[in-house]
Amino acid sequence: MKKKLLGMTLDELKKVVSELSLPSYTAAQLADWLYKKKVSSISDMTNISNANRSKLEELYEVGGSIPIHEQKSIDGTVKYLFGVDKGRSVETVYIPTEDRATLCVSSQVGCKMNCLFCMTGKQGFTANLTSHEIMNQIRSIPESDTLTNLVFMGMGEPLDNVTELFKVLEILTASYGYAWSPKRITVSTIGITKGLERFLNESDCHLAVSLHSPFPDERLSLMPVEKAFPSHEVLEMIRKIDFAHQRRVSFEYIVFKDLNDTPRHANALATLLKNIPCRINLIRFHAIPNVDLKSPDMKRMEQFRDMLNAKGLVCTIRASRGEDIFAACGMLSSAKSKEN
Repeated sequence: MKKKLLGMTLDELKKVVSELSLPSYTAAQLADWLYKKKVSSISDMTNISNANRSKLEELYEVGGSIPIHEQKSIDGTVKYLFGVDKGRSVETVYIPTEDRATLCVSSQVGCKMNCLFCMTGKQGFTANLTSHEIMNQIRSIPESDTLTNLVFMGMGEPLDNVTELFKVLEILTASYGYAWSPKRITVSTIGITKGLERFLNESDCHLAVSLHSPFPDERLSLMPVEKAFPSHEVLEMIRKIDFAHQRRVSFEYIVFKDLNDTPRHANALATLLKNIPCRINLIRFHAIPNVDLKSPDMKRMEQFRDMLNAKGLVCTIRASRGEDIFAACGMLSSAKSKEN
């Protein structure tokens, strides 16, 4: 089987060129064809000689592949299913609004974290995605050239797959790649501290941390990761970062009816997030099978938002998108998609 060029960093392309005894400048040519011109085959790389293209084609291919299935929501959201290695699949969600076109990207097949409220976690963990498989989601949807923002909030925990994630972030932001501002990219995590430390030190992309409760025992009942990576350790790490470069830090807070939406929770959140420049995104829980948690109504969401804003926190309610096609927060599951 041929190796994929899509998803390789410039340093990796330099190694390919060196191993094939091609001119050193060929690496920059490859990056240009892959990430700026976005060609689909090596034969399209016309400023590389025929002989050298033949050498490349013996062992390599670009490796782009289109989605194998798609579903469109009544609100315009589109969920794509991509095939990946060994017959597996992942879901990717395109979310258009009046002024943005956002892609919600997956980083793993399934997830190890087993959060109570998340269908991806119920699927279990199968594999980390490679940089090729992550980049292909971004490259191969029909709306690729119109994207304004990327969020690594799809299937999986991005900071549990840091090696491949950082390759993709480099390609997206480097001058040889997409040359995007890191401010167009948000990486979401439940707080894997080793990966988070590297992310805070090496990336200027925005950060979103899944919190969901200010009380450790309650958070643990929702998110087993609280035991291994307590939220107070995650928050202390974030407090130490330099906010001068204007990285945005947000906390994702799924609201469950009569569980985590009380004045007591609002008071505790204000205390917990003290001295962290941040925003809180409230997300209505989307009911999933076999989970005994309830969704709040919008009136209660607004009341809780107002409680938090009154305490000096910047708090907004994130609009639910794609719920009718199981594309909303916590509803992605390629196992379910394959059943359909």
